[in-house]
Amino acid sequence: MHNKLDKDISNILSIPGLVCCWDFNRAHPFTSRGTYVYELEKGKGNPEIVEGGVIGNSSVEIREGEYLFIPREKCGALDIHGQNAGVTVLAWLKRKKKSFSQCEAVAGMWNETDKKRQYCLFLDIQLYESGDQVCGHISGVGGPTPGERWCMDVSIGEKKVGYNEWTFAAFTYDGHLIKSYYNGEFDERAGRNPYRYDDGIFDGGKDGSDFTVAAVHRSSEMGNDFVGQISGLAVFDRALTAAEIKKLHNDFPLPKA
Repeated sequence: MHNKLDKDISNILSIPGLVCCWDFNRAHPFTSRGTYVYELEKGKGNPEIVEGGVIGNSSVEIREGEYLFIPREKCGALDIHGQNAGVTVLAWLKRKKKSFSQCEAVAGMWNETDKKRQYCLFLDIQLYESGDQVCGHISGVGGPTPGERWCMDVSIGEKKVGYNEWTFAAFTYDGHLIKSYYNGEFDERAGRNPYRYDDGIFDGGKDGSDFTVAAVHRSSEMGNDFVGQISGLAVFDRALTAAEIKKLHNDFPLPKA
């Protein structure tokens, strides 16, 4: 039986390859819809559902240091990996300023501490003289890029994600190219977006990364905080096309500031 909240995201639920989608509504705030029903848990602090958003009229507000997660053993379909694996992560978000500058993890399976990186949507990755853009991180090795201190394999867009305004951020990976999207458009950046990467997605095994939202495990603790609101979050087990991402942007117009 479908209610109004289901109808609000019907255009997402009908897209092939959807693993799960969260619309952070008050009735079922942290439960996903889609092929799989997964419950986000509060990892630290108390992220709350607030008024205002893009999908429906609500969102989860995440303050500095707070995050959500699903233990790895409870979200098997989000453990996307393999040489030919594809993935899309997309989010409707409103970014807010933090007390200090650092990379901002939106969502994915990305444990740097234990070298269990897989995939993750980031903002403001601060690599290659970049800052504030939409970034798609993929790792086929789990640890840093060979010969580097960090994982350097990332698509980085051109346009800057502002503060206190709704943005539609997304990235895709088809086993060969990582692409970042800003407000429904492929955000080309010479040499960085698209980014060629043929190594696939790392298999973290049973003790791999949890699925985390608004932070990742790095330097032996949670960090790379995203601060702000997320109105919708979805993960697909394939790379959506540019046309599909554009349609989603049109289906869910961003509120004007």
